[in-house]
Amino acid sequence: MKKINVSEIQGNIFKMVGEQWMLITGGDANGFNSMTASWGGAGILWGKPVAHCYVRPQRYTRGFMDAGDTFTLTFYPEKYRELMGFNAIFGGRSGRDVDKVAESGFTPVIYASGAVGYEEAELTLVCRKLYADDFKAENFTAPETAGIYPQKDYHRFYIGEILEVYTN
Repeated sequence: MKKINVSEIQGNIFKMVGEQWMLITGGDANGFNSMTASWGGAGILWGKPVAHCYVRPQRYTRGFMDAGDTFTLTFYPEKYRELMGFNAIFGGRSGRDVDKVAESGFTPVIYASGAVGYEEAELTLVCRKLYADDFKAENFTAPETAGIYPQKDYHRFYIGEILEVYTN
């Protein structure tokens, strides 16, 4: 893995998140979980390079995200797509019930911040959590957006300062 500056990230973030997907990993060496996500992005906020991601309350990863100060967003080559699908290990199976690392064959990496990523990732964003909050029904301004939540299981969004970036 090669450490690069955030300004050296290559690729289209819309395609990377929305089509290629990513893993959100919360936790540390004492315990962590990863999940597939297709909502998120990156930019500048509060004068810092940041990334943002979204996790529903029923996801096992959310407890790790809430408890920790760091998280990673990792992106993978096409050959790993079958592990990312929403019916696959990272997208459709809960870390409460299965050992996703063992089933995927991925190799965990613990970064200096304590965040966890995987050697197999082609791009890793190591983030320090700056802000977290839940979507609220009263704040939706477009009816079609509120309709995504018939069970009212609103995502929590996380904004993290990008501390380190690694490529493979």
